[in-house]
Amino acid sequence: MTIKAIFFDLDGTLRHNVPGGGEISSEYIRTLGIQFSDEDFHRAMRWEFMYWANSPDLNADLKKYESENEKFWVNYSQRRLLALGVPPRKSKALAPKVSAYMQEFYTPKSIVPGDAQKALHQLKERGYLMAVISNRDKPFTEELESHGISGFFDFSLAGGEVDAYKPEPEIFYHALKRVDLQAEQAVYVGDNYYADVVGSRRAGLRPVLYDPGGYFPEADCAVIQSFDELIPAIKKL
Repeated sequence: MTIKAIFFDLDGTLRHNVPGGGEISSEYIRTLGIQFSDEDFHRAMRWEFMYWANSPDLNADLKKYESENEKFWVNYSQRRLLALGVPPRKSKALAPKVSAYMQEFYTPKSIVPGDAQKALHQLKERGYLMAVISNRDKPFTEELESHGISGFFDFSLAGGEVDAYKPEPEIFYHALKRVDLQAEQAVYVGDNYYADVVGSRRAGLRPVLYDPGGYFPEADCAVIQSFDELIPAIKKL
């Protein structure tokens, strides 16, 4: 069936924090005397993807701490230290320092990479319907406008608007209903295998994993490391 729509994830796919939080956190952790390998770093990054994919751990933490408050982020830092391979006792001791450092000094820029903007232009010229589907709680139209990309999209959808979050398929069903298409007529492009690939595949869409960091070498779907590769990847689906 002919592909008629390209849907995108927002954070980490179209919109990036530069520098990345995982990189800055890891650099600071090294200054605390903690040594870890590239393999450890990749494992921690994969843990981050899994955690933020509306995971049971994330939902349990939000319920326990009631919001993304200071205690939540200390707990998050402890979880990430454990994912890096830091022993439990040391992770617990260092977590407040790591959390405080990130809260005070991590001030990234929010950007849409040039290759993403170029791909959006090319896809729009080819007549595809396009949308942004995110696990955010609130609408983000103004953010798309601030980055100068809102005009590319027929609509945007936040999980909180429909009380449905990736990787559950319902959020994709809502999106498909808006454009009156069958699932196999749509592609979903995202950077989180656990949320974006698993979720879109559950709904019957064709997933494309955007993986510039090479965190998912075993991914069982189309994979791109640059948006320059997106249109050729779509042609092969």
